[in-house]
Amino acid sequence: MKVENTQVQMRKGILEFCILEIIARGEVYASDMLEELTAARMIVVEGTLYPLLTRLKNAGLLDYTWKESTSGPPRKYYTLTSGGQEFLHQLRLTWEEVQDSIRIIRQKPHLSGASAQ
Repeated sequence: MKVENTQVQMRKGILEFCILEIIARGEVYASDMLEELTAARMIVVEGTLYPLLTRLKNAGLLDYTWKESTSGPPRKYYTLTSGGQEFLHQLRLTWEEVQDSIRIIRQKPHLSGASAQ
């Protein structure tokens, strides 16, 4: 088993959360999301991001507006809907619970006599 496969799955599991966190700060263009995710070492390509944005939009969590660009065609800027804000609130609570659970598990002392795996 390769650690890279598990790492990819962990990142995929929190990608939606990260995207919603970025959009929660205000309207944002998809390429700016990609740039921020990449800077945060969340490696994402357009072929992953755009279908996810469409799915979130279809679920009623996102909305978008078209804005003229000085450097090309109009751009689609995403914002959270009120349903998206509530959804993100619930994800934040879950994230806190997961962090607490991992902290508890990692801080537990080794059992005496147990063999290391």
